[in-house]
Amino acid sequence: METNKAKIRQFLSRHFKSQELKDDDDIFALGFVNSLFAMQMVMFVEGEFGIRVENEDLDLDNFRTVDAIAALVEKKAA
Repeated sequence: METNKAKIRQFLSRHFKSQELKDDDDIFALGFVNSLFAMQMVMFVEGEFGIRVENEDLDLDNFRTVDAIAALVEKKAA
């Protein structure tokens, strides 16, 4: 899971250059995410981890934090 978190942090850091995120920081509450970036995150998760994000997975809670994204990846990969 730590490897997945590292990949997720690396992706997010390319977009939030001036912000160092903790794994439990809510990127939506911090105002970093708009609808276009939300779709980019979904595309990154699918491409990077070889999983399919289904409609029922498109819940903000699955994408709010590095921890949440990593948990979604683990669940979908199982």
